[in-house]
Amino acid sequence: MTERRLSDRVPDLAALELLLAVARLGSLGRAARETGITQPAASGRIRSMERMLGVSLVERSPRGSTLTDAGVLVTDWARRIVEAAEAFDAGAEALRGRRDSRLRVAASMTIAEYLLPGWLVALRARRPGTAVSLIAGNSAAVAERLRAGEVDLGFVEGLTVPAGLSGAVVGSDRLVVVTAPGHPWARRRAPLGAEELAATPLILRERGSGTRQVLDAALAAHGGLAEPLLELASTTAVKAAVVGGAGPSVLSELAIGEELSSGRLVGIPFADPDLRRSLRAVWPTGHRPTGPARDLLSLTQGP
Repeated sequence: MTERRLSDRVPDLAALELLLAVARLGSLGRAARETGITQPAASGRIRSMERMLGVSLVERSPRGSTLTDAGVLVTDWARRIVEAAEAFDAGAEALRGRRDSRLRVAASMTIAEYLLPGWLVALRARRPGTAVSLIAGNSAAVAERLRAGEVDLGFVEGLTVPAGLSGAVVGSDRLVVVTAPGHPWARRRAPLGAEELAATPLILRERGSGTRQVLDAALAAHGGLAEPLLELASTTAVKAAVVGGAGPSVLSELAIGEELSSGRLVGIPFADPDLRRSLRAVWPTGHRPTGPARDLLSLTQGP
């Protein structure tokens, strides 16, 4: 199918609006003032439109400005074009308003539980009319929702930005080896080595979580992770199992502050490697966040 293009003889909207003002007011000077330009500029715009169309549109006299027969016809066409443009603009504004009235966010468990609540409180102060929906899941699930267009902005933990997405670092986190106070590791003095950690069955988050990705990568050179003692779908569930004495785990420092302070969990010194990870806001490549998503992103990056 051949693409249709507008002829170069179609005036722009500003020129058509000026012509409509001349027809309504009967004066080029008053039409210039109404449209916010000088009279010489208005005269130049009318002459340019007449040259473009190849016909005379306005007759000027000491008594004012009147339309020629061609000008009357062109003005009728112009009115329809301007009305259509106004309807288009109103529709686009309604779409922008609908977009700005909601924000769909997906976040990994740690970010959703320990960082996003504060950011969303700050966003509500800035945009009280925006309704926010939050979906929590592992980092792989967040990436899938973004690629499917189901959410506007995502937050993930891990070593890299997921494929097909762009991102910005919004914070960092450290993974900590933890046990219940009664576990033998809680009494050790020497730091735990990577080989021993890799060989020990742990209580772990599921595959696809940012915590699991970092741990898998860190221990790959040391034989990889042993078969998990338990594999659970949330940090809260992992913490509960460790506190209950089921076994050791590796958890986000953000998630265990209260348990470490109360003594329900014990942090075990770890020799190597450094279990740090970046926390990122992510979005589909080529679609930088706009509206409420842009505002939320700015709040995560500080003043």
